[in-house]
Amino acid sequence: MRLVLFTFPLAIALGYVLGGRLGHLSGVSVRWPALGLAGIALQLLPIGGTPAYVCLMGSFVLLFVVAGVNWRLAGFVLILAGMWLNFLVITVNEGMPVTRDALLASGQRETLTDLRNAGGAKHHLAGDDDDLVFLGDAIGVPPPVRQAISVGDIFTYAGAAWFVISGMRTPRVGSMRARAAPVQAQT
Repeated sequence: MRLVLFTFPLAIALGYVLGGRLGHLSGVSVRWPALGLAGIALQLLPIGGTPAYVCLMGSFVLLFVVAGVNWRLAGFVLILAGMWLNFLVITVNEGMPVTRDALLASGQRETLTDLRNAGGAKHHLAGDDDDLVFLGDAIGVPPPVRQAISVGDIFTYAGAAWFVISGMRTPRVGSMRARAAPVQAQT
């Protein structure tokens, strides 16, 4: 989740560099945003065991619905692809396998013991019995991010960044009318 703290500020900065305005995002109509927020909230609940896994699967259902109804918006196809990749590896392994190498590369050595001992509904230390580990959290992002991420995360965050940048570059309908009105009046 820490990657989001870097992704959105970078996307906003790039949006400005490309001539966009943050206010333009308010003109982008995302369908069912509350359902998406509920899906994210389900992943953040501080619970463990079977209830946590049920919440995680429910979270994916809600997020798939929101991404599906918004698939035509910039970036949402990438977001959907990333979510499917993460859902696949989590479902196959009953949680996201995190590789030791990714934890070490990301500067999270202290997390090894936690994942080895407790594991979790969402993450566990990758073992010999895990499948599709290359789709798990196998990419270590070093400090200042300090996070192990998956290929699915890359797709998801790239889609979210694309959405922000595109939304910033698209003028709101009202602002286009306001600019067009004086031009039409002069002709």
